[in-house]
Amino acid sequence: MEDHVSPTHATARFAGVLYLLFAILAVVGYMVIPGRFVVAGDAAATATRITEGVTLYRVGILAALAGHVLFIFLVLALYELFKDVDRNQARLMVVLVCVGATAEIVNLANRMAPLVLLSDVGPAPALTRPQLELLSLGFLRLGNSLAQLLTVFWGLWLFPFGMLTIRSGFFPKVLGVLLLISGVAYVVTCVVRLVFPAQFHVIAPIVSPLYLGEVVMVLWLPIMGARVPARAKTSIPISTP
Repeated sequence: MEDHVSPTHATARFAGVLYLLFAILAVVGYMVIPGRFVVAGDAAATATRITEGVTLYRVGILAALAGHVLFIFLVLALYELFKDVDRNQARLMVVLVCVGATAEIVNLANRMAPLVLLSDVGPAPALTRPQLELLSLGFLRLGNSLAQLLTVFWGLWLFPFGMLTIRSGFFPKVLGVLLLISGVAYVVTCVVRLVFPAQFHVIAPIVSPLYLGEVVMVLWLPIMGARVPARAKTSIPISTP
């Protein structure tokens, strides 16, 4: 007996697995692990936590790095899924993700800086320990600020992704609309944090629920895959007992 799985459905499921893994690594690498080390406004406490838990700190950086690498492979899988829908939109989606992910990978150098500054390896430093601790916290704050700025790319790529989702017929159109709404939320967050940082607490409760649109897609892809319009169905036979 043979079951038939369309290439489109298989590609969507594969992209969904990558999307889910990326989301998990992003949460671990940017929220869970860093939250155990950074003590706001306390350079000495932050430095102590990093030096005492250096292995876990490095794992956090590795998780973030792996997540961005997976993100690039994810968007390439999505390109394969959508290239026959609108090749230009699919290419734009790839460019936005690759630029954003590359910038985020470079930004991880700011999280590596404390490992260098607080290391006892090498000649005696010209700066005192408290100065090195302050400098380390400064690099972490700079990295966080750059990460907030780069959220604009996490919004922009959702616009071609959302439009392709709507136009393709592979998914319910509402998923595309939710992606567009999430894209707006990311862009608004970036602009407000950059121009009106003191007012971010006002809009945060409004925009935060809008991110859930992307979460729906993260779960939909690996679980449901893509439906294939009847005119486009081409099957790959998979033998089963």
